[in-house]
Amino acid sequence: MINIPSSIRQLRAVDILVIAFLHILSLISIIFIFPSGTSILIVTVNLIVAYFIIVFARTGRLSPDKALGKLYDWYPVPMIFFIFKEVHVVIQSLTSNDWDNILIGIDRAIFGCDPTVWLAKFSTPLITEILQISYASYYFIMLAVGIELYVKKENKKFSFAVFTIVYGFVLSYFGYLSFPAVGPRFTLHNFYDMNLTLPGLWLTNFIRDFINAGESITKDTVNAIAIAQRDVFPSGHTQMTLISIYFAHQYKLKSRLPIYIFGTLLVISTVYLRYHYVIDVVGGIIFTWLTLWSAPKLLQWWNSKRINEKTFEQVKL
Repeated sequence: MINIPSSIRQLRAVDILVIAFLHILSLISIIFIFPSGTSILIVTVNLIVAYFIIVFARTGRLSPDKALGKLYDWYPVPMIFFIFKEVHVVIQSLTSNDWDNILIGIDRAIFGCDPTVWLAKFSTPLITEILQISYASYYFIMLAVGIELYVKKENKKFSFAVFTIVYGFVLSYFGYLSFPAVGPRFTLHNFYDMNLTLPGLWLTNFIRDFINAGESITKDTVNAIAIAQRDVFPSGHTQMTLISIYFAHQYKLKSRLPIYIFGTLLVISTVYLRYHYVIDVVGGIIFTWLTLWSAPKLLQWWNSKRINEKTFEQVKL
């Protein structure tokens, strides 16, 4: 039996999840891109981040400073984006080919056409505007779930939701690493003509630019496809939105109605706005089931390994 150090057994499941995935990314970089400067940087940064999480776990729980404790509760939110960008760096450093042709072929085999091209026949600026706003609500739907549970001091539910959401992201990142692809806005459409071929009304262009910037693509990027995030399969937007809808329904949140509405429109928007192939959405649904099925099992296993100390809140999963 592996002897787990006490400093590790004091960590929450979400802390272990983050540290474990950072180590996996480090291992991938060592095996496939070492001894490049990128690999050395990834390993060094990940070791530092892991160390601070371990230190933060204790200080955040034991410190009389409530602000520090709240920061510890919420640090997984920015950590998700940090890992997302690191996955991008790792994929860019690998020599694997994109899977877009295979994903396109699957869609064509099912529908006999390219769904994003077919949907373009029914597009209008109003529909595009509504769906682009809905697509951007992705960043708020998950926060709405967490904030409501946190304000209500539903500690166990909050911790379970945070772990499950972070775990869902990690599973989707494994998908990106295994099946890197850029999506139909690059392969089946002209990325630089999106504002002309799929125009919105007032906010669409701004939101598109914001999303592109989050994927390292600025307005003056010449060859956008070369640096684009390979984050197509599975559709993380579909997966994380469905997980949020599940929690909103399961916990009967007051915010569940807008989450239902925006969440449904968001899933539709993934294909309509040309970010994803339909098979990506199917993948997102499958990954949602996998996440919700396995998350409680992982939590139960880790909690059985944790140290039960009076100084640590046992309601924190």
